[in-house]
Amino acid sequence: MPLSGPEFQIPKSLLWLNRREDGRDWLRSLPDLLEAAQSSFNLDLSGPPFSGGNVSYVLPAKKDGVDAVLKIAFIDRESRHEADALKLWNGNGAVKLLAHDAELGALLLERCRPGDLLAEASGIDQMEVLTGLLQKLLVPANTPFSSLASEAEIWAATMHPDWIRAGKPCEQRLVDVAAEALKSLAQDQTEKVLLHQDLHGHNILSADRDAWLAIDPKPLSGDPAFCLSPIVRSSEFGHTKRAALYRLDRLSADLGLDRERARYWTIGQTMAWAFSSDQAYKHFDTARWLLGS
Repeated sequence: MPLSGPEFQIPKSLLWLNRREDGRDWLRSLPDLLEAAQSSFNLDLSGPPFSGGNVSYVLPAKKDGVDAVLKIAFIDRESRHEADALKLWNGNGAVKLLAHDAELGALLLERCRPGDLLAEASGIDQMEVLTGLLQKLLVPANTPFSSLASEAEIWAATMHPDWIRAGKPCEQRLVDVAAEALKSLAQDQTEKVLLHQDLHGHNILSADRDAWLAIDPKPLSGDPAFCLSPIVRSSEFGHTKRAALYRLDRLSADLGLDRERARYWTIGQTMAWAFSSDQAYKHFDTARWLLGS
């Protein structure tokens, strides 16, 4: 696979980074980063990149004849401590980190096989899988991770401007309730655990070492009740009011979490992420359902 020159192609899922100056710089440097990571980890790169990554270039690799995955990440506020999260989990519920080069933004990860997506799995209780994973992932954590409270304050402060910039695509009531919920929740002192703030059905893969493993954590440290937010709004598990409320009720009960805190965290993060999503209408639906509409 060519790592540079005219044959090197940027995956379509990464082209949105051209809208940011730092994103354009990263895309231009990507061939050099790949070559440097290949040398740093002493890898054989064995195929084209995996599809679907929006903030990283991920491709199969071999190290000393063993299958692995090389991930070159666009480092931002959300991804900065991914390697630290994987180190803390140490393969318990998540893929193992085999090596890390912070300067390159490069992570060498274990390869999940068969690597099927939980989002597409049939004949299993997906909520039971998620309960089992969260029981492993919700470990005590503080530094160096960004705090959920600080992130919530950012979401609350930017939500109204983002709504206006997006052309006011939903009723203001959703924006106001979400921002107020985030401000209130951020002030509460709770137990701090490591949170995978993007734990949806396309970030959980089947594996031979364990039945299912999480990837791509975007870690935060904070209130355990937040952990249900990405799951409740995950449309691949059913995009209806009944399905979303079932996920909230089932998982909050199975994990012993405060349902109301989980509900408001979900409203807050769902709305905060909506305006940059190409399926914003689904986020608005979820917020309305959780507000009883």
